[in-house]
Parts: sequence; structure tokens; C-alpha cells
Amino acid sequence: MNEWVPIAPSPGESFTRAAKRLATDDESRRRERLHQLRKELHATPSGVKTTDELQARVATHVLLDLIGQGWRVRVTRNEVFLRAPEQGTGPSKERVRSVHLQERDAKLRDPSVRDFIDQMERRRQTSMGWHSIFSVMRDGRDLRDKLASSLIAESVQERDGVLAQAIQPYLQFITGEEVCSHTGLVLRDIWRYFRFTWSTAHKSVPGRSMLILVRDAAAPNHPVIGIASLGSSVVQQDLRDRWIGWHPTTFLESLQAKPRAKTMKRLLDALDPLIMDIYIADLVRDKLVTRAELQTPSLASIDRLRKEAARARAQHHRYPTVASLKNSSDWRAAATSSLFRSKRADHLAALLSIRRSLRGHPMRTTDEVREALGKSDVRDAVRQLIRRIKSVHVGIDMMDLTVCGAVAPYNHVLGGKLVCMLLTSPEVVHRYGQRYEDQSSIIASSMKGTAVRRHPRLVALFTTSLYASGSSQYNRLKIPCEAIGGTAGDVVRYEELGHSQGYGSFHFSSSTISEINVLLSRRIEGRRVNSIFGEGVNPLMRKLREALEQTGLPADAILRHGMPRLVYAVKLAANAGDVLLGLTTRPRYLVPHDHFMDRSRMISTFWRKRWLSSRINTPGILDAVATHTLAYPVQHGARVPRFDEEAVATPRFEWHA
Repeated sequence: MNEWVPIAPSPGESFTRAAKRLATDDESRRRERLHQLRKELHATPSGVKTTDELQARVATHVLLDLIGQGWRVRVTRNEVFLRAPEQGTGPSKERVRSVHLQERDAKLRDPSVRDFIDQMERRRQTSMGWHSIFSVMRDGRDLRDKLASSLIAESVQERDGVLAQAIQPYLQFITGEEVCSHTGLVLRDIWRYFRFTWSTAHKSVPGRSMLILVRDAAAPNHPVIGIASLGSSVVQQDLRDRWIGWHPTTFLESLQAKPRAKTMKRLLDALDPLIMDIYIADLVRDKLVTRAELQTPSLASIDRLRKEAARARAQHHRYPTVASLKNSSDWRAAATSSLFRSKRADHLAALLSIRRSLRGHPMRTTDEVREALGKSDVRDAVRQLIRRIKSVHVGIDMMDLTVCGAVAPYNHVLGGKLVCMLLTSPEVVHRYGQRYEDQSSIIASSMKGTAVRRHPRLVALFTTSLYASGSSQYNRLKIPCEAIGGTAGDVVRYEELGHSQGYGSFHFSSSTISEINVLLSRRIEGRRVNSIFGEGVNPLMRKLREALEQTGLPADAILRHGMPRLVYAVKLAANAGDVLLGLTTRPRYLVPHDHFMDRSRMISTFWRKRWLSSRINTPGILDAVATHTLAYPVQHGARVPRFDEEAVATPRFEWHA
């Protein structure tokens, strides 16, 4: 059972008054009061207030967000207590879906979004004639008829031939403002429109990204089967890091079980490129370190570097140089900014400390390695080095599936599994490498003071389910490599790693985020988080934690939204772990990369035989497919939901996106 968490002292009288009004067991009354409090709070803008008043206002905003998510509040003698919703084995799918739909629906009520949707649905003349978004939707009755004709085939081969003519998938990658060659519509707009049909709101993430459409060549205008997006992997994910071997404890346990001198030499060798990737001219000029000390570090130089890192960091917090750090190509100027001078000094101090510890012990034999690993300074150095190696590979050689699924009517025939399977194709790896081969890494270039281009080797994909109970889309999803030109016995699969811890920020509204930004701007010593690329991972989470701590609210309890998700991993190379650990630069891909587009077609063929052929035998499936009609008035599941403005005047509010 979740415990009541005390809020002491109270962030302010206005917070306590709001808590008292919401401290009722009557759900309908609580909702009514919540709606009224939101209206009252939004009716009184921040204006010119004292810091104490702002803290109380932020705390009240957070309280209303939490109550809207099912939290409970209790007030006893002016003491306020909060309790998270009961989790048990995880919140119900209905509650999770409801939370996400509130955020998504709020986006759909935004005037600019509604204008975009109206424009996409309006027929207009393009370079390819008169078209709208409906031109790239598949009529369900047509698809139903094509699929149904396979059921009367006289042989398995004939049936497969009919199905192959009914759905002909292929991948289409969006890199800029390309237009559809069949409709003249902008591909990015097509992707964006269908993304609004998801139950979750779309949020852009910093770093690399790839938008992908899965099209169907079997019908006019090549309708969209599904959409996908790959994004830079999150930096921290415990289950994933243990699976890869990045988790310091996991790596040490593996190393202690097999103490090899060759592995330790590779780790020591990894220090050289890490140190060479740091601009040091100004650090040497200012006598913080000598070039000789890069090979034989002294405690004095390490201490000087750490003190300089702290000084430069404080300077950055007082005078953040936002303009010069965003989208800058003057890498020397970026490197010498307060932010990156701090990062460089701190990074170099850590690497020299690691080198000093590892070189302080002979490790030429297995026995010497075993003895060295018994020393605490060596173990600590290995842990730190693994974290540094991880930082090089996490944004380059792996990606997260941030969007992945089918649109109607293909969702009824397991089109979501098709999209997931196609994302493991060598075609995706090829397009990813092609796109980012010549792109400079912003952080690495700012650290080195010159352009740094790292060869991308996509060896693994990761994603999470929407619900704690998992995802039918990823369930039992695997491809025998021999079916797509690989080695018999090898398998590409979506491997379930376990449940995430359920921390996040999606349960905070946009109005709360705005109030937090106002509060943090009042810090006399400067803001610790300025949303500058390179300042640190996940700036929003760090802002929220900083604000919650300042207002006296329990940050850990509140940031844990209680909606854990299943984490999945897809190994594209047999030695993906060694590549991501920096132990090798040559991936051994499970599927051959020659004729990569043919591999995608082979994956579609496998999906058709493994999933589609049996799915259409399920009673009611073809009837469900046929319900999606493009005849006027359009009744189609791939159409973005419409809202009656009177009906949506409920206690919902605009969520941060």
C-alpha cells in the first residue's frame, strides 16, 4: 500500500487552502473542486510576486496536476499529506490511457493544430492533382475484399500469392521537406497528421531522429500502413545498461569472473582517444596541466582541473551564454565558453584520475588483473571509465523506437508487428548511416574545439511499452535470420528486459512548467538548468527536481509517476555488446547488409506468412477492416478525432508537450 507522504513545512497558505478543498473522498465533488481551482489559478496570472508567493503558486499547480492523475490529499491540523494512486502490479490500462489521452486531446484543441488538421483534410490541388490526407488512407472495404479472396484459394502457395498482391509494404524515409510522388503532399505533414491519431502526444527529443512511413504499393496513391520514428537513446536506463554491460556493477562482476589482461589493455587504450578528444590548449596555457602530465598524471594537476571546473560551472550559472551555444558551428568558441571549459576540465580530471589508478598496478597476467581488481581505486576507475565509454556510444550506435505502429485499417491485421519488424531491416541501418555519416557531433565538437564526426554503427534498438502489462505489438516478435538471408539458428527478436522504474515528467501540465521557469529565474546565484544543449541530460527533469526541492515538495515521490513500462531490446549485431563497450569497431550483423531493400521485402514476406495469413481467419477481423470507409461522410480510424467544443469544456487542461 502506498504511504501518505508529509509536506512539511507547507509551501504556503494558498497551497494549504487548495489542499483542504481537495481533501474529500467524494470523487465527483473532488473533480468539481479541481476544475474550479484550475479556473481560479489560471485567472490570476503570476504577475509581480515575492519568491515565497511564487513557491506557493508552483506547489499549488503541482498539487492540481497530481490530483488530476489520481493522487489523494489529506490535511490534519494544517499538515498536508499526499499519497500516490495504488499501483499493485501496475496501474490499469484504462488509467494510463486516460492520462495520455488528456495530454493528446489538449494538443488537438490547440488552434494551430486544428488548423493543420483541417488543412490536411481539405482537398487541394497539388503537383499531382486534387488530394488530401484521405488520399493516403486505405479504404477498408477494398482491403477486406482483397484479403477475403485469399480465403478461397485452393493451395497455400495460391493463398500467399493473393495476399502478396493485397498488401505490398515498403519503407519511406523522411529527411527534409520531400513530397509524396503520388499525391504531392509533404511527407513530413503526412507523418505528423497520423501521429495525432496515437493515444499519446508527440514530444520532440534532442539529438538524432529519423521519421519513417511504411507505405503500401498494392493500392492507388500507396496508402500509409504505419509510421515510425527513431530517436537518440535516453542516457539513463538501468535495465538496458545491464543488458549491454554498461552498468558499472554488472561490468565489474563480468570482469572479475573472467579477469583478462587483454580486456584491461583495451580499457587502458580507450583512454587515449577520450583524452585526445578534449581541447586542452587553454588549460595548458593557464598552467592547470602540462602535456607530460597527460601521460603521468599528478594529484596536483587533477586537483587544479577540478577546482577550475567548479569555478567555470559557477560562472556559467551566473551568466549562461545561451545564444553562442545553440546551433553554433564555431567549435572553438563553444569549447572556450564557461559551460564547456567546465565540462572539459572536469572530464580531463576524471580521465587522468582513471589513468593514474589503472597504471598504478601491473596487469600483464590474469593473476595480476585479479589482484588489481581487488583494489578499491582500480574498481572505481573501471566504473568511471565504463561511464565515459558509454557516453561516446549512447548517442551514435543505438537508437530508441519513439513511435512505432500501424494506422487503420492495417492495425486490425497486425500491421503494427509489420512496422516493428521492418525497423530491424538492414535498410534502416543503411539509411541511418547514410544520413549521419558526415554530421558533426555537437557535444563532442564543443569538447574538442573542432568538428568531430563519428562513424555511425547502428547495432541495437530499444523501446518501451505503453502499459505495464506489456505490448501485444512486441509480444512473441522475432524473425528467423535464415528467412531473410541470414544464418540458420540466428534470430532477430524483441527481447523483454523487465519493467522500468516509472519515473518521468509527462504528468506535469504546461502551465506548471511555465510557473517553474518563472520561479527558477528568480535564483540569485543563477539557474542551474538553462535548457542549453550540453548542459546535462534531461533538462526538464532537472528543472522539475530543482523546483520541487525549492518549494519543499518530495521530489522523488512526485517524479515517480507510478506507471512502469516494459523495456525491450533488439540486437541487430551478434556482438552489439562489444561494439557498445568499445571493445570492437566491427559489428557482426545478424542479417547480411547487401541488397538491403531486398531484405525489407523478405521481412514483409515473413510477416505475411507468419502473421497476416492466420490473422484474417479470426472471426470478425475482416468485418472490422471493412468499417473504415472513405465514402462521405468519412468514417475511418486513421482520421484524427474531432471534438465538440461544448463537450470538451471539462476539467481537462493544457498539458506540457
